[in-house]
Amino acid sequence: MKNTLNFRGCLKSCRYVKIKVMDKKYKILIIDDDRLLLDMYATKFKEEKFDVDIAVGAKEALDKIKNGASPDIILLDIVMPGMDGFELMAEIKKENLAKDSKIIFLTNLGQKEDINKGMSLGALDYIIKAYFTPSEVVNKIKDILKK
Repeated sequence: MKNTLNFRGCLKSCRYVKIKVMDKKYKILIIDDDRLLLDMYATKFKEEKFDVDIAVGAKEALDKIKNGASPDIILLDIVMPGMDGFELMAEIKKENLAKDSKIIFLTNLGQKEDINKGMSLGALDYIIKAYFTPSEVVNKIKDILKK
């Protein structure tokens, strides 16, 4: 018997069960051209026990994927210099890369046309950065992985 808080927040003596949030350590590749955002999201996902890899821009990401990176989740920004996120997504699909990865756009582009384009390219979801805190993004990704 241990002292634990029950669901109403009352301290009482009872048995408890640990609930595992994730059964495995998921791999995530975060792609953005903003190093500050990359570091912030990487830190948040590492705190939740994800195996995190980052790519500064689409070209670096494409090189990593072509060289065998096989993340469970790819978080992909759209607005980046050189190749943008839409072009990277199209290239991944065209070359049949990252077949088992769930690709989710994480961007500030929130126009209906952008969302429709991202989803039509095969994205599993589309997250607008300005609408979610980094912790909420992590929770949203965890929910996606539960499905």
